[in-house]
Amino acid sequence: MKTGKGVFLLVCVFSLVFLLTILNPPQSIAAAVKARFEVSKMGDMSDFDPSNPVIPTGDTIKIAVVGSFSGPAAAAGEGFFLDVQWAAHDYNKRGGIMVDGKKKLIQVFKADTAGKPAQAKQVCEQMVLQNGVKFLIGSDGSHIVKVMNQVADKYKVIAMNFVSMSDDLQDATNFSRYAFMPWWQTSQSGKAFAYFYGQIRKKEKKFYILCQDYLFGHDLAEGFKNGLKEYYPGAQIVGEDFHKLFMTDFAPYISKIKASGAEVIFTGDWNPDALNLLKQARQMGVHIPIAQIFIVDPVALSSVGIEGSKGLVLGTPVYDGNPVFKTPEMIKYYNIWNNLYKTKFKPPYNSRAYEWGWDPLAMETYWLLSVIERAGSVDPEKIIKVWEGDSYQYVNGHVATMRACDHNTIQDLYITEYVPPDQQKVAFNIPPYHWGQGDYSFTGPAYKIPSEKVIPWMDPKLERCKGKNPASAN
Repeated sequence: MKTGKGVFLLVCVFSLVFLLTILNPPQSIAAAVKARFEVSKMGDMSDFDPSNPVIPTGDTIKIAVVGSFSGPAAAAGEGFFLDVQWAAHDYNKRGGIMVDGKKKLIQVFKADTAGKPAQAKQVCEQMVLQNGVKFLIGSDGSHIVKVMNQVADKYKVIAMNFVSMSDDLQDATNFSRYAFMPWWQTSQSGKAFAYFYGQIRKKEKKFYILCQDYLFGHDLAEGFKNGLKEYYPGAQIVGEDFHKLFMTDFAPYISKIKASGAEVIFTGDWNPDALNLLKQARQMGVHIPIAQIFIVDPVALSSVGIEGSKGLVLGTPVYDGNPVFKTPEMIKYYNIWNNLYKTKFKPPYNSRAYEWGWDPLAMETYWLLSVIERAGSVDPEKIIKVWEGDSYQYVNGHVATMRACDHNTIQDLYITEYVPPDQQKVAFNIPPYHWGQGDYSFTGPAYKIPSEKVIPWMDPKLERCKGKNPASAN
């Protein structure tokens, strides 16, 4: 994404989507898994306090969380730090990681970009040159990730993009051997929805696209349209609009949607736009499904209630089917976090934004730490050698495979439908058998989009990828 504002919603997204998974990876990928997260190896997390973290100093493995810790998107930095520090705290309680012949603890730094590219460059260089950081993790905004990756490339340290979705981050112009992208691409998101409606649901045919008027919104819309051409040629785009950011009056657009005969609204909006669109659509009598990737905030959903949130459709890169809690390990991990959230977390970490528990950014950090552990070094060349072509299984069973030539991630995607609390047991299969406080509709049925149907885009101009199979890890 290209703007810092509204990223608080992203924190909520990441907090949600990871809980929508199970330990049931597809066999074709599971057979190639090289490492996995194991709950049995976790350290004692009982003293974990993100508001007062225990951070070692000295001869450590140094990681910088690159994000907005100030300004309008400060909540993004808070969430990023929570996830990275969680994984670091776990490994530190295990005794650290053996690197270059010595066991070292993990030290996490906050690299505040305030959402500004110039500040991002300055703080990333400071982290590398003054603090000795070997790993940069972030960030909220593709424009910031590009800067982070450029710094990593210049000084030969590893950068991990665990948030931003722009396809061009790993293209021939921007690719760096030192930059890795475990998340999903914008084009994959649009394509996943097209596959769902055209190959799985096979019901609604008339779609109205309404997205924010900047690069991300246009790219997401284009990905959806291209996906429909491939997977649902009988579908019809009955309207397409792009609105300015931070809209307060969606009535003109909603009136056009009503008149168009649309059966589904497709949007990439994030808050506050997403919530304003949802609220005003329902108020104006538009109750058709809204296909989206960001309307997951418990506060926002509860504000429209069970009926208002019913019928939303969510796309996510880490949902892995139902039920969510399929193994004792999954339940144990959830309880470790949830008990701390309820009993020890302080503001802002005890807010409803975190009531679902942990999220995939923690698991992406675990993937990085696993790579460091298996490389036995912080030497970037040894890290690259391990990570290229690597497959890692998260605690929930989701399997992510790092494509070697361009460092994009091959993985299954999922589409889920929001249903009332009394129908959520199909997903949330442990007490209380519904999400959160049960005052909104949320995920129920889930549908897999196989990885081979949504392969991340590979730039044919990238020399490393010429002659490579996009669906292959190598």
